[in-house]
Amino acid sequence: QVQLVESGGGLVQAGGSLRLSCAASGRTFSSLVMGWFRQAPGKGREFVGAIGGNTNTHSADSLKGRFTISRDNAKNTVYLQMNSLKPEDTAVYYCAARQVRLLSSFPSNYDYWGQGTQVTVSS
Repeated sequence: QVQLVESGGGLVQAGGSLRLSCAASGRTFSSLVMGWFRQAPGKGREFVGAIGGNTNTHSADSLKGRFTISRDNAKNTVYLQMNSLKPEDTAVYYCAARQVRLLSSFPSNYDYWGQGTQVTVSS
């Protein structure tokens, strides 16, 4: 079992930055693939990025250059650095963990989910 707790969301003006954190517990963190997803009102869950235990990453093409995913295995934490935020980035952001050691952009491939953290970008 893996417990995930996101933090760092909030209200930010367009052009600003936020860093989300996701703390994991309950299983060897370094063996997990960690993913970030987001869900805007009325829309499906959208892939943001994923990172493997060896820090290889896969990011959504539309977000490359603005969003960066990283992890600190010593702290059992994965991060999402978001820069140049736009109003359309407004969503609930979720952290997820996958036991199979392959990066994936599909929510159904992830085994554990956090409760989500709200990010609101004002224009």
